[in-house]
Amino acid sequence: MDRNPSPPLPSRDQDEEEGAGGDCIGSTVYSKHWLFGVLSGLIQIVSPENTKSSSDDEQQMELDEEMENEICRVWDMSMDEDVALFLQEFNAPDIFMGVLAKSKCPRLREICVGILGNMACFQEICVSISSDKNLGQVLLHCLYDSDPPTLLETSRLLLTCLSQTEVASVWVERIWEYPAIYDSICFIMSSSTNVDLLVKVGEVVDKLFDLDEKLMLEWIRNGAVQPLDPPQEDSEEQPVFKIVPCVLEASKQVRSENPEGLDVYMHILQLLTTVDDGIQAIVQCPDTGKDTWNLLFDLVCHEFCQSDDPPIILQEQKTVLASVYSVLSAIYASQTEQEYLKIEEAGGDEVMDRNPSPPLPSRDQDEEEGAGGDCIGSTVYSKHWLFGVLSGLIQIVSPENTKSSSDDEQQMELDEEMENEICRVWDMSMDEIEDFLKILHEVDKTLADDLEQNFPSLKAQT
Repeated sequence: MDRNPSPPLPSRDQDEEEGAGGDCIGSTVYSKHWLFGVLSGLIQIVSPENTKSSSDDEQQMELDEEMENEICRVWDMSMDEDVALFLQEFNAPDIFMGVLAKSKCPRLREICVGILGNMACFQEICVSISSDKNLGQVLLHCLYDSDPPTLLETSRLLLTCLSQTEVASVWVERIWEYPAIYDSICFIMSSSTNVDLLVKVGEVVDKLFDLDEKLMLEWIRNGAVQPLDPPQEDSEEQPVFKIVPCVLEASKQVRSENPEGLDVYMHILQLLTTVDDGIQAIVQCPDTGKDTWNLLFDLVCHEFCQSDDPPIILQEQKTVLASVYSVLSAIYASQTEQEYLKIEEAGGDEVMDRNPSPPLPSRDQDEEEGAGGDCIGSTVYSKHWLFGVLSGLIQIVSPENTKSSSDDEQQMELDEEMENEICRVWDMSMDEIEDFLKILHEVDKTLADDLEQNFPSLKAQT
């Protein structure tokens, strides 16, 4: 038996009784009589008399097989605009709201949210559903559900509404009113193994952050706020979720099974780095910064831009690569800034040479990468560090940056931090730089080509 069996067609007798199209919904061949019967059955399930008589919780958790098949047919039918409009006219959303408010049956709740999700795909109905404050509250409460299929359908419905410009702001305002949604979404990202659910929740978060930067800042700061009152001895301590570790955990979960999902979570990280609080949320905690860098570096070196990948694969990866490189560049720039601040506090000008030596890889990097894994050729210079400097150079000469720096005097000046980094590269021999460029050609040919295009002297040496 299919999960969602096809809805029945009207019989010949019904056609004859009703006349041409009399019992058909719009231009479809679906029967109005049959649909009325199914919706009436739903009303009976959540009627006060029925809920009182079904005092057994286990009985309320189950859905009659015949009723499940019938309502699944409605779920399939609701993808048709004529059927969706007919359901709207018959006030079906109010019926589904009653089911969600009263029923404890996970399967029934999943189906009702799924039907509303299909109906919301049509603009007129989406506006109507979104304008119903009570229905909106009930649907947002479904994000606290423990049933993954219900959470998946709720996320799908929410993403559909957030994607409609006419009503997106309505849903963003409602989410502001329910701070607990942050904890629920973070819990899903950090603990769920359901890849479909993780991808859809990621799409919701990505859309929310794109729509409302203030909400993104609020969610970033939520993880930094500790509870004012200590937990009581007999009470269970509530976890404090931080957005970055939750996003990283979800990224690891979807990485191998859903490339599109990984793209979504990388874009979330990129959005976080567009605000200073987001960058600090990544780099302030050493473990979080290290986990973020290691994950992204591993993706670039061992998963994307592999030497045996056909060109079409690289073309497909360009969006996620752009997000990854953007986050790596932001992390590197922030860490460099912190290092120089420490140097200045220690009396920087007295201890800093004009051309300081490039940093050596740490012991942890040596152990993680293996023999020579982070070293350039036979040297002890770090690929991580040189990769960051070259990425910064590309940003300086990018068309976007040169356009924004229209002042000639401003373009003539070089940021002091970048000058010091370039001076470190200056101390390195050309052989070492050539070794790095060879590696870069294998890992990311586009970045290597950009370097050679912007700095022709490099190409002449390779």
